[in-house]
Amino acid sequence: NGRLAMMAIIGMFFQDGLTGSAWGDWALYTDSPLRSGVKSPGYNTLPEWEKPKTGFEGLVGDQAPVGFWDPLGLSKDKDLEVFKRRRETEIKHGRVAMFATMGYIAPEYYRFDGYLSPSMNLKFSDVPNGLKALSVVPKEGWAQILAFAGFLELVVNKKTSEPGNYGKGNLGLGLIGFGNSVQDPETRTRKLNAELANGRLAMM
Repeated sequence: NGRLAMMAIIGMFFQDGLTGSAWGDWALYTDSPLRSGVKSPGYNTLPEWEKPKTGFEGLVGDQAPVGFWDPLGLSKDKDLEVFKRRRETEIKHGRVAMFATMGYIAPEYYRFDGYLSPSMNLKFSDVPNGLKALSVVPKEGWAQILAFAGFLELVVNKKTSEPGNYGKGNLGLGLIGFGNSVQDPETRTRKLNAELANGRLAMM
């Protein structure tokens, strides 16, 4: 707090020297060398940035306050198939990250009883949490995990026209006969936006 206050008072002194007031309107100081010859319309009247139209605005995933956010301009080519592939990749990574986040937290409070590897006398409770588990879990165990993920990717989940939708219903439970698709359009959009937002947060 002290460091922040010291920076703040120096800034107020500097602004007072330029504008005549610590809370002055920057537009009043027209001779500032910082203007580079461009006159500002004022403190609260700066023009909004004109966002380039890409054709992808208004889709699921556009969320306040930034709306459609593409700072690198990856969608400026307006290639729909490339955009759908990137969105599907984002959804997949978000889902994996959400599972990983839960998998990172849950073992701190609960672990299965029994053996992870009876031949190595390795119990579930012996496996440390986090990245340390990489060196403890047998390579055969990691091979099983990768094989299962590959099976889901290549055999179970078949692409549809909608990114991230594999025809498995709500929460993917349609695969076992439960979880019908959400029919109400507003509810469906809200849930899809929530999934993307939670996935983005989990990836961060």
